[in-house]
Amino acid sequence: MGDAKYDVLGIGNAIVDVLSRTDDAFLAQRGLSKGGMQLIDEAQAQALYADMAPAVEISGGSAANTIAGIASLGGRTAFFGKVRNDQLGDVFAHDIRSLGVTFETAAATMGPATARCLVLVTPDGERTMSTYLGASVGFGPDDVDDAVVAAAQVTYLEGYLWDPQEAKQAFRKAARTARDAGRMVSLSLSDAFCVDRFRGEFRELVRDDVDVLFANEAEIMSLYEVDSFDEAMQIVRKECRLAALTRSAAGCVITRGDEIHVVDAAKVDSVEDTTGAGDLFAAGFLRGLTQDFELTRCAELGALAAAEVISHIGARPEKDLSALAAEHGLV
Repeated sequence: MGDAKYDVLGIGNAIVDVLSRTDDAFLAQRGLSKGGMQLIDEAQAQALYADMAPAVEISGGSAANTIAGIASLGGRTAFFGKVRNDQLGDVFAHDIRSLGVTFETAAATMGPATARCLVLVTPDGERTMSTYLGASVGFGPDDVDDAVVAAAQVTYLEGYLWDPQEAKQAFRKAARTARDAGRMVSLSLSDAFCVDRFRGEFRELVRDDVDVLFANEAEIMSLYEVDSFDEAMQIVRKECRLAALTRSAAGCVITRGDEIHVVDAAKVDSVEDTTGAGDLFAAGFLRGLTQDFELTRCAELGALAAAEVISHIGARPEKDLSALAAEHGLV
């Protein structure tokens, strides 16, 4: 696939993370469950934002975090995701383009505002999140640029976006275009809650359209409705060509046909925030895969990227991942 213009194209929710420090009293006054995540509407988002202390705004979203990680590793990347033509839409576009990511999805000119995740960080490092999905769920087939899909070695789909019918059609269109061009399709299951809602559809997608599957232990067990990780691993080996299954501190298991590779988690001095760990694991793994690395090396690169992101607050890498990977002899 050396003729590809992009290593990885990501498709997912285009969300701006708005991070602000606060205290437990603020959470209690607003009835927010510490450490939890709730979906809110636009009015609730505006009201909460108005009450928050000064904040830092940075583009986020699961697939976008993965694409940012691949870019930090020196990969050539593109992203599809829907924003509104408003202030936060401009923030998202500026941030992701500043990383060298191609982002040309047309902004909506009417309808819901740009999606945002209001993140309240208490002194103990806990993150309490209130998410308004807004314009991001308006992504549809017309937003899929076939030429970009065909020019990417891998099209990476974010399971969180598998909800609106238009988005499902967009995913299927992108997968079909990638296959017709002889490219790979990758899927992140994103969350066990997503799997519970769309288990049958996800299984069909994994079986028929996915070349590379990313899932954590809870997600893969939910997908196949089994009680043990080993049972789930044996099933996915038969249903998906390549699966990267993460197990937090226990590392990961990579399956490809008869191959099974067990790789340890990378060491980290202190775990500050696990948000984005799976996203960055996928970033490292896909960067290695598109460079034709051996599977164990792909997994080690993914583990290193995940370790970097959990060592600080925020779901994007703070260090240059290319330099970090070079230090560890992985590139």
